[in-house]
Amino acid sequence: MVAKRRDGIFPHIGTDTWGRNLADAIENTCAEHGVVPPPRQAITEGLATALPDTEIRGLIANRGGKKVLKPSAYRLVQAGDEQVLLLMCDVHGAAVVPWDLNDRTVGCWSPPVAEASQRVKELIAAELALHNARKTAKTAEKERESCRRAAGDDTYAAQALAAATQKHKDAERRVGELEGECQALLTALGGRRPRPVVRAAQENREPKAALTLAEQPYEVAVHMQRYAAENLERAGKTRGYDLAESLVDAGQLSKGMNVLQQWQITHPDGTVSKLWRLAAVTGNNRALARLNIFRVRPEHLVTGMPQSLLPMPKDKKADPELLLLSQREILNRLSDRLNEAAAKPEPEATDPSVRAQKIATVSAEIVIGCTKPAALEHVLRTLNVNDHLRGIQPYDEDARLIALFATLVDAYARESLLADALAEAFPDARGADLLDLVGVRDALTANGPLDPLVPLVPAGDDVSPTVLRDIAVRAITALVFPEIPPEAPKRTNARTVRDTGRFWPIVRGTLQEPAWSQTKAKTAEARTRLWSAAIAQLFLHRGNILSALGFFGVPETAKGAGQDPRSLKVLLLGAEAGDATAWAALVQRMAPALIHAPQPFITAGQGSEAGDGRKGVRRTPKSALAALTLAYTATSAPNISRALLLAFAKAVLEHPDATQPPEAEGSEPLVCYGERHWDKGRTPITAGMVIAPDTEGRPTHYVADKAWFDETFPVELGRPAPGSPGSTTTSPTAGTSTDPTATTVHGAPPADPHDQLATLRRELPARVELVESGYQQAVDSAHTLMTDFEEAHRLRVQLGEDALPAEQRIEWMEKLTKVRAAAQASVTTLEQVEALILQV
Repeated sequence: MVAKRRDGIFPHIGTDTWGRNLADAIENTCAEHGVVPPPRQAITEGLATALPDTEIRGLIANRGGKKVLKPSAYRLVQAGDEQVLLLMCDVHGAAVVPWDLNDRTVGCWSPPVAEASQRVKELIAAELALHNARKTAKTAEKERESCRRAAGDDTYAAQALAAATQKHKDAERRVGELEGECQALLTALGGRRPRPVVRAAQENREPKAALTLAEQPYEVAVHMQRYAAENLERAGKTRGYDLAESLVDAGQLSKGMNVLQQWQITHPDGTVSKLWRLAAVTGNNRALARLNIFRVRPEHLVTGMPQSLLPMPKDKKADPELLLLSQREILNRLSDRLNEAAAKPEPEATDPSVRAQKIATVSAEIVIGCTKPAALEHVLRTLNVNDHLRGIQPYDEDARLIALFATLVDAYARESLLADALAEAFPDARGADLLDLVGVRDALTANGPLDPLVPLVPAGDDVSPTVLRDIAVRAITALVFPEIPPEAPKRTNARTVRDTGRFWPIVRGTLQEPAWSQTKAKTAEARTRLWSAAIAQLFLHRGNILSALGFFGVPETAKGAGQDPRSLKVLLLGAEAGDATAWAALVQRMAPALIHAPQPFITAGQGSEAGDGRKGVRRTPKSALAALTLAYTATSAPNISRALLLAFAKAVLEHPDATQPPEAEGSEPLVCYGERHWDKGRTPITAGMVIAPDTEGRPTHYVADKAWFDETFPVELGRPAPGSPGSTTTSPTAGTSTDPTATTVHGAPPADPHDQLATLRRELPARVELVESGYQQAVDSAHTLMTDFEEAHRLRVQLGEDALPAEQRIEWMEKLTKVRAAAQASVTTLEQVEALILQV
């Protein structure tokens, strides 16, 4: 005999038959409007199992012998260039999971790199081991206390007490070791977790209007969902009122937008469950608050609800390891339990059956179709950003700036100028016209890998994570600080309007800045904050975004950043060859890595100019960058060498990609330079830390930190005296005289010839490599030119077109003749260099 279900205000979910009818209606309606529906399984298992049985009946109508949605049940909205079909209905109050990708918590997520995902697994294992070790230590402490209080003073009792005491000490030591391991793993993760990457769900190898997460172990899914919920709760505490109590008192007053998303969970026994759930695109705080009122944890909805939490009378035994995977069964059990509790004569006021009455069902809009499923995630994220930017809830500054930058990138894409802006910023790109703009947009906003930026890498350069990150930093800089055309010479006294180009109006309109002529220090600071927040998303270890204040001033904000177009490889070779301008550009490229490091080298301004002894020496970010730049040519710092600077630069640029902690040569362990005199409480050495080099560029036994940086590159180094040798950036070979008694223009004695020879021998290998790279690029360009002319000749013959005018052909031939003459002259020069090599 089947037990009659208990009626009440908490709804019951419809049957499989109504789920299939709803899937038919949605598919037919999407076909009428020319949009792509979600996978059928997503509708039947994720959507229909969240709707009350009476709700589905009110959504469906029969027309022409087929089931469709009623016109009042859906609406078609325009989201940028895409169209999204939304189903308007009432869902069960506990059927929606908070979305991990809420832009208000964007600062708590790190880039989705494989190394971070592996560290999360290691952290979970370490936390489990720590939990068990603490239980063991607690048990050992009880045994020790039991032995200490036991009557008798015989030898056996003393031995038992000694053994129990030693066991407790061993357990406490093990707890300390595991706490250190957990802290080291958290430090290696930068205190954050890698952002979940969602993709468009596929059905028959075709993208559909739903999202899916990559397969992940059960423990990882639980950990990540709890982490997302904790950070969402922390962000919601800035609200001016108690959201949960508002929902209990007045219910939900506004609709939230939801999307169907699939979680693929690998269980310990090897089975894989693919669960479809509704995820809140907007109204994440409300979704989490509703679950808290229902006393349902978000991780239980997406990984499986333990049967012991929702037992039923028909269950013979509550198995704590049995998971309920069906959303219909979970919600029906929850409704039955709440209806039973609400039917009692006087239920407690704190019981969920009383508190959740006004949110038993809530109004929602659910994405059931879109024109371009591959861009659905981006469209939904944009809607979330727009909804929050227009809201009144206090917005975390970092998250607000990141949202503004995403809006700026979208503005470039909407005006079809994103590719043009990147092509202008990367003149040596191997194929700027081959960019996948959707992938580039995700890469620049840290919502996807950096691989779509490969076409911007110069031809001949190797593609590596370091190079791609440098490309991303340069691209963000170009978009935030676009170049404007040079001012045209005035020919009359008539008033003219300055031409700001194609890109600056986009920045002004998005950031709502004043006119170009009104660009002041306040605008420069706001733009620098935006740049710093966008750059921070590219790094695993996220430093203070205020550490970049002063990097860009009013000239860069008004006229553009003026970036050096040379690649990292060329800049490193140039700095090794003695080019001070290459080192200055390299320092600018290093700046983000100096801020966002496990041991940051540049921090927000600290100290006091009036009291160095009380608060430390005043050091602004701009001062630290200036000291590092001028260290290349400074003669007043004998402990700084070119070898030290180059070794430090290479290590800093590569540190974000390190997967293992650095190791010192020999048996002496590594310690942070500022903690070298400490006996305990030292910072754990984790992946990404940089070993401090000596003057020969060799690694030492210290990890470079801010103390090492400030000692090596002091504040005074960034303030050279006017006209001093350290303030010039002349070539080491310039001004060389054969007169041993001659002096320099500043009255100082000339450089020692031995030092000059040593410097040249050290720099010449890099200069040879620079010449080789330049010639290889010229050869590749000539080969490409020949291929293009051959293709043009073939097409002209095939189509029977007339030849070009003689004047144009003569002009091209004259230019190529000059190029060939210059190439032949350079060959003669290289032959002379070959002869000189034998004499050096």
